[in-house]
Amino acid sequence: MNRGSPTRDSLAVAPNAARSEAPAHKVHRLTEFSPLDRAIAAARDALISVQSSQGYWLFELEADCTIPAEYVLMMHFLEEIDAPLEAKLAAYLRARQAEHGGWPLYHGGDFDMSCSVKAYFALKLAGDSPLAPHMVRARAAILERGGAARSNVFTRITLALFGQIPWRGVPYIPVEIVLLPRWFPFHLNKVSYWSRTVMVPLLILCTRKPVAANPRNVQIRELFTTPPEQERHYFRGPGGRADILSRVFLALDRLGRMIDPLVPNAMRAYATRRAEAWVLERLNGEDGLGAIFPAMVNALEALAVLGYASSDPRRLAAKRALDKLLVVDPSSAYCQPCVSPVWDSALASLALQETGGAGALAASVRALDWLQPLQLPDAPGDWRVRRPHLAGGGWAFQFSNSHYPDLDDTAVVAWSMHQASDPARYSHTVQCALDWLVGMQSRNGGFASFDVDNTHYYLNKIPFADHGALLDPPTSDVTARVVTVLARVGRPQDQAALGRAIAFLRAEQEADGSWFGRWGTNYIYGTWSVLTAFAQAGISPDDPATRRAVSWLVARQHADGGWGETNDSYADRHPAGGKSASTPHQSAWALLGLLAAGEAGSAAVRRGVEYLLRSQQADGLWSDPTFTAPGFPRVFYLRYHGYCAYFPLWALAAYRTLTRLGTTH
Repeated sequence: MNRGSPTRDSLAVAPNAARSEAPAHKVHRLTEFSPLDRAIAAARDALISVQSSQGYWLFELEADCTIPAEYVLMMHFLEEIDAPLEAKLAAYLRARQAEHGGWPLYHGGDFDMSCSVKAYFALKLAGDSPLAPHMVRARAAILERGGAARSNVFTRITLALFGQIPWRGVPYIPVEIVLLPRWFPFHLNKVSYWSRTVMVPLLILCTRKPVAANPRNVQIRELFTTPPEQERHYFRGPGGRADILSRVFLALDRLGRMIDPLVPNAMRAYATRRAEAWVLERLNGEDGLGAIFPAMVNALEALAVLGYASSDPRRLAAKRALDKLLVVDPSSAYCQPCVSPVWDSALASLALQETGGAGALAASVRALDWLQPLQLPDAPGDWRVRRPHLAGGGWAFQFSNSHYPDLDDTAVVAWSMHQASDPARYSHTVQCALDWLVGMQSRNGGFASFDVDNTHYYLNKIPFADHGALLDPPTSDVTARVVTVLARVGRPQDQAALGRAIAFLRAEQEADGSWFGRWGTNYIYGTWSVLTAFAQAGISPDDPATRRAVSWLVARQHADGGWGETNDSYADRHPAGGKSASTPHQSAWALLGLLAAGEAGSAAVRRGVEYLLRSQQADGLWSDPTFTAPGFPRVFYLRYHGYCAYFPLWALAAYRTLTRLGTTH
């Protein structure tokens, strides 16, 4: 597979490490040659075998079909079509069409209008006949549900750029937005990092209103129930109605369109230069703007619209950044939304530390040594707007994303470094990380992913925010990870922040005992995260909050001993944990949560361990097609391929450690 940069040897095969030695005596009926030991050894060796020679792990990160479809659309927007690649992307799209005729946001999910419209458009651009059976089925499914006019804002912007709908079908987002003062109700620093990086180049595109090259002159009028130029309800809310605040913002949107011709040319030119400079400062070389696909595509197209030649080094770097996200097989290809080497490496390191043994610990050290110089103590960052006097100390999610370190990665890396076999090796690095984390605490005691107090919830009502993911508020899972590392290290100066964070987690517990999972699916992920934090913070297993969480997890264990939860739980609370097949990664999360809560000797844990032993593959790892996390709940979902590699190993190793130590509740 092509995974990008030749200087980053993704998933290079390394020699298997020596097997760790288990005690010769029996403890809790576990022996050196037990099935549990053999399973752990096989999983450990398999995980080490895919560690890069540089020390990191990098597993594929797969999203829905929107991303590969957008890659095809980008090629036709710029008239830079790679025909062999296009054919492979089209094959990937065809293979993932669902029985309902459209495309879902995740494996087994319901029809999604925006994803289906983009996939259909991309396939037609790639040469698929609208009379082909799969295209007929897709078109029927789209029309049956109201047609392409019901797509989300981002899809409608794409359609406007290709001349498929009038520009009044998208929100009014002029480039002058970059000039708004910080006290104004809307400001770039009042939205999340991902919204910021997507939006700024998009402001240029939506102001210039370029027409895509579209060299094959493909159109998709057949996807509209009303001719696009006659459609009057592009901003129809759920059920066709909008609340009062939404109507106010729509009225302001209409007012903005009316006065747009009055904007002085000099002001528009100045705002465009400001937006251009903002993008160039954060272009991030061959890792791309924000190191996320949507922002990177918008940046490349904005550079083209601004007149940067295809040979310009900055435009070449922007294109290379996108190409490095491709995963190309002999017969198909898809594009990742980003890459996750820091996250994968830190979690794999934690799993191997729990596993123990010379080979596992050596592999963990190689990963930590690779991670150490990636810390960002002095790099510029948008977070500094709210914390100008705070020293840096975070890590980004990707190989490089210096403007946007995130708290979740930082907490996990620091956690693993602190429990390394030689923690003094990373002592200064960990201290810097903890200083930065504590400085990024929000007013309510919680921690967000990239920003502080990013809670201007009224902005989710603006027409541009129909995805409902404009903001980055504190969440239980990120807060739990920060609590875990602060409690582990136990610095006196962190105790006040730690107490406030624990209070936040207690307040966030659901009535049924679970916690919401913002960055992993869903309540199982959130509950594991918080139970782990509580255990590290010394909260008793008999604490009422812990007992409620344990009861919730046990009640949702499946008959096969595993746990599973679909992304449907983000739209409907009732399916949480109980209406899907068991998965290895979610079963591992549940086990880790129960083990943290002192349940190592329980029947539920034993049955969960047996499920993982039965579902392990011949190669020593686990596999599952389900999507493991939301990028944005209800809008965008991800499948971390690494989750089935390191989480089950971590859970089995933790169980072995606790049972052999006799640590049961």
